[in-house]
This record gives sequence, structure tokens and C-alpha cells, in this order.
Amino acid sequence: MENAILVLDCGATNVRAVAVDRLGNLLASHSLPNTVHPDPCFRGGLIWDADEIWRKFADCSGAVAKSLGNYRIAAVTVTTFGVDGAAMKKDGALCYPVISWQCNRTVAVMDNIGKYMPLSVLSSISGLQPFHYNTINKLIWFRENSPDVLNAADYYVLMPSIFLHKLTGEFVTDATMAGTSMLTDLKNRQFSEEILSATRIEKHLFPPIIEPGTIIGKTTAEAAAELGIESGLPVVATGHDTQFAVFGSGAGINQPVLSSGTWEVLMARSAAGNLTIPPVSAGVTIELDAVAGFVDSGVQWVASGVLEWIAKLFYAEYPKGPEQYKVMIDEASRIPAGSEGVTVIPELFDGGFIPGNGMICGLKHNTTRAHIYRATLEALAFYARAALETLSNAGGFEPEFVWGAGGGTRNHLWNQIRADVLQLPFKTIKRSETTVLGAALFAMPAAGMYTSVEEAAGSIENPVETYLPGNNQEFYKKLYSDFKTQWLSKRRP
Repeated sequence: MENAILVLDCGATNVRAVAVDRLGNLLASHSLPNTVHPDPCFRGGLIWDADEIWRKFADCSGAVAKSLGNYRIAAVTVTTFGVDGAAMKKDGALCYPVISWQCNRTVAVMDNIGKYMPLSVLSSISGLQPFHYNTINKLIWFRENSPDVLNAADYYVLMPSIFLHKLTGEFVTDATMAGTSMLTDLKNRQFSEEILSATRIEKHLFPPIIEPGTIIGKTTAEAAAELGIESGLPVVATGHDTQFAVFGSGAGINQPVLSSGTWEVLMARSAAGNLTIPPVSAGVTIELDAVAGFVDSGVQWVASGVLEWIAKLFYAEYPKGPEQYKVMIDEASRIPAGSEGVTVIPELFDGGFIPGNGMICGLKHNTTRAHIYRATLEALAFYARAALETLSNAGGFEPEFVWGAGGGTRNHLWNQIRADVLQLPFKTIKRSETTVLGAALFAMPAAGMYTSVEEAAGSIENPVETYLPGNNQEFYKKLYSDFKTQWLSKRRP
């Protein structure tokens, strides 16, 4: 029988199990919806139910394992969204539910972080922007509001490690998730003594940091029975989904990748020693790469989340999904570049450029829903151009093209607008699961498929579709300049 990797992938929308072969092909996949829940301990709070997610992992894994035919699961890994975690006892019991990144209880903590440490210093050490959902704010919230939670805890465990513990009984912290916490030092990939001291967060709360690709243990008999796989399989650390999406894209150093989904993240890998850390006002977040010695600089904003709002508002007569978006794209394709003067200024939440509320400008008696949709695609492409300029300045490189990955790159109209606005080739990776692939590559050596992650990555072919700047690029050049002057200059301080 041939070996396969089982990737357990927890996203904000879905919980999935995916089996991947040595060439990066997805052999089987099963998913169930994920959702936040009201916090039973804090009115208005939002939490993830870790036990519910584990049960869904088990159901999904069981379905995948039954459909593998001539393949056997030879190693397991876990990837999730960043920042979230939980205080835990040594026996695996949670001292408090997992506070979701969607919960606003920590907004005031981030707003007042200066009482612990100047924001400029905090960001220069950790590399992160002051997002209220950063792990640091949850821990401070506990210290200020429910100190008994941390006092009772043996560990504070980040999201993937909750499930790694369920798989193996071991407690670890993977570097990529630690890098989303605002508690680490970019220079040494460890928790910052200076930040921990200033915030009065005890270092002993965190299990040791380990690098992606580390075998942390083997599947216990209990976990294996629940997942429908063999016991004694190597369990490999991966971690934060964004880092593995970038790695799985095949992008090289200083090759920017636009990961397009509900959020868009424009990120580039670079050598840690060559990076100039920009001021907080630049909007650049710097996280720890999946490979030691490298960091990932990125700018993020809400993207498809805005488009989903437009679909709900203007195209509700169509079922949500591909049919609805086909109508939207077909209609917008008939609207000329510039949307006949209609401009959409989305409010992009915590990662965005525009302060205050969003707006739609330039409405006329003949404006249609298609004008508004196309204008939104154009505005999001303008944000991508601004982000690329910021990122290339911070990293000291000149991009030759931009990679595109994720569900948002299935929109051919948007891809062409991006190429025109960026004035660079936009290369979309036709693999739909770069996060899963990236995580699987780090687990393949443990399964005996390859001798190293580098060998595994070099054996994978990523089919690409390239969009070249077209006839509208000069028109968009002028339009972007106007947009930048009028709107992007009004970034948050």
C-alpha cells in the first residue's frame, strides 16, 4: 500500500480532514461546518467549542479513512487559523473555552496596551500589528478579569496544539502559531522575555516552541480509534494555516503571494536578517515563516467578506454559491473599466486602510448592481497594489509578478483586474488547497515519503494560470493614482 498524509484543517468556516499523496494530490476530503458559539461564561463573548471541533475532526477523518482504497495514513498533522488558544490542565481539560478571534472583548485591552509597553516597542519586537484578537490581549484579559483561569492552568496552548495533545498527549507550541501571538521575538523565534515581563505573563505557561516538521509523538490508541486510523502513527507539528498556504504555493523568497479568501493576505517570505521592520503605521505584519531563518511579511484586509455582503444585498434571488457568482461576474464583465465613475470604499475592519465607515460614490440614475460589484473588485485590487508597494518597500525587493492562491482566485474577472492594476503578471495557482499541501509537505518525511521537506516540495508541480496586464492597465494606473491620493492617504495612524 502507498502512504498518505492526513491533514486535520480547522478553519473559521469548515473543519476538514484531507488525505494527500506523495505528489500533493488530494486523495479524499471530508468537511463539516464550523461555527462560533456564545460564551457561557461571558455575556456577548464568542468561543470555539474545542470538543465539538475534535468530534468533527473524528467524523471527517473516519469518512476519509474509509475511502482511501490502496492508501494508508502514515502520518498526521494539524493546521488552524492563528492567535486563538486555551488555558489547559495537564490532563487536557480546558480551564476556559477557546476565545474566538471574532470576539470583541479584547478591543479595550489592545487600545490600552500602552500601560504595559509602548505599542511601537511591542510591534518592533513581535513584528505584529495591533489587532485586538492577538493572543497577548486574551491573556491580559484573563489577568485583568478572570485571573483564576490562568492561575489554575498548567499551560496556555495555541489552537493546533489543543488537537496535537488530543492526538498524542504531548504539549508543544509550534513556531508559526507562536508568531501570531504578539509575544515572540522575531530575532530568535522564542517568546520575548521583555514582552512577557512587561505584561506579567509567566513564561512557564507556554509549552516549548518546536519547529514545523518536528515529530512530537504518536497517535494514542484512544485518538486513533476516534479518528478511524492506526495507533502509533507519527504526529507532526505544522501550525498556522497562512504560513503553510504560502509554502504550499511554491513561492520563492521575495515572491509575493496573495492569499484570497474572506480575508486577503499579501505576504512575502524573506530572510529574517534582511528585513527592515517598518513603523506600525505602515500596516505590515511580520510573522514567523514555516522555515527557521525566514519571516513572512504581510498586509491583510477583508476581501471576499465584502463581496459576500454585496451578493447578499443585490443578488439574493440566486442560491448562494457558484451560480450566484457566475451571474455577478458575467454582469460585471459587461461594465467598462472604471465602473463608469462608481467608486466603492469598503471599510476593511482591523486590517484595512480606510478609517470610519465605507461608502459607495458616483451613483447615477443608470447605476446597476453590476457597477457596484465591479467597482468593489477594482477597489480591492487597489488595496492589493497599495499593499504590494508597502511590502516591497519593507522587504527591499522589486516584484516581477504576484502569485495568487485561494478561493478568490477562481474569479477570472477579478484576476484580470488585479493584473491590470498591479501592472504585473498575476499567476494563479490552480491547486485549491495550498494550505493542506503545505502542511502535508512538512509531514511527508515523517511518513518516509522523502528525506526532507525541501525534497518533498521540489517533487510537487503546481499548475499555474497567468493573467498578463491588458489594455486597461494604463487607465487603471491613473485611476489608482487618484484612488491612492483621495482614499489610501487616509489610513489609520
